[in-house]
Amino acid sequence: MQIGPYQLPNNLILAPMAGVTDRPFRQLCRNLGAGMAVSEMVASNSLLWGSEKTQRRANHTGETEPKSVQIAGADPQMMADAARYNAEQGAQIIDINMGCPAKKICNVMAGSALLQHEALVSDILHAVVRAVDIPVTLKIRTGWDSQHKNAITVARIAEDAGIQALAIHGRTRADQYTGDAEYDTIAQVKQKIHIPVIANGDITSPEKAKYVLEYTGVDAVMIGRAAQGRPWIFREIQHYLATGERLPEPSPQEVRDILIDHLKNLYEFYGEFAGVRIARKHISWYSKGQPHGAAFRQIVNRVDTIEQQLELTHDFFNNLQTREELAA
Repeated sequence: MQIGPYQLPNNLILAPMAGVTDRPFRQLCRNLGAGMAVSEMVASNSLLWGSEKTQRRANHTGETEPKSVQIAGADPQMMADAARYNAEQGAQIIDINMGCPAKKICNVMAGSALLQHEALVSDILHAVVRAVDIPVTLKIRTGWDSQHKNAITVARIAEDAGIQALAIHGRTRADQYTGDAEYDTIAQVKQKIHIPVIANGDITSPEKAKYVLEYTGVDAVMIGRAAQGRPWIFREIQHYLATGERLPEPSPQEVRDILIDHLKNLYEFYGEFAGVRIARKHISWYSKGQPHGAAFRQIVNRVDTIEQQLELTHDFFNNLQTREELAA
């Protein structure tokens, strides 16, 4: 899988997710097998560039290359300026968001709302590609709703504009995240264009990743929600694609160690106050489905110091390990 001058180590990509794919999570997924990780969305509005949140989102210090930053907006000039700004800040790939279905994004005509306006899509893509001398990629959905699936048209516009890779989520904007992702549209797009195509949506297991790659003929798969609390899904998929065999599930002890390292990186990145609060959702994801997980979450989500959060997390996963060893 190649994007511009960057040869990725594999064809497994972490999807951009607002509020999730910060630098600690991106780096964790890279360490556990993701070939590339895309940043959470950065607004194209220059008034926000100086904000602490935007600067933190654009922070790639020490991150494994290539560093891909996603931008969102609906004005071609503002998007071009945002691409240029992020390239100056160290981005090596600019990704354009035309896939987000969230109302607050679509209400300002950004994200997947843009799919209704193909001429504007073309203007934005051309403006951004012209603005920077680094690769530009695009993320879309299959269309606006089931009656307006225009992914093939948008894909051709993207290729003509100089976009160097296209990620497609197998749902329309109207679908949000309901129902099942469909891959027929993605397969059709792959047949019509020559740039790399990346399939996204409901890729939750090694078997599903293999199926989607074979069914659609795409160049790569993009994993989003399935990596929440399971960042090792990338090494599982990589191993399965190479050998046809599944890796054993990580032990509670290994999960504990991965999570504790993740938490410490969050504290370092955000500071104690924000770090502890942001860590809560990750702790919830890691403990989901575990025995007594609900009771653990009720307790751990009430504490507000690093020391308490780490202690409770250690104890929970140590108890799981002990229970597993006694049962063996």
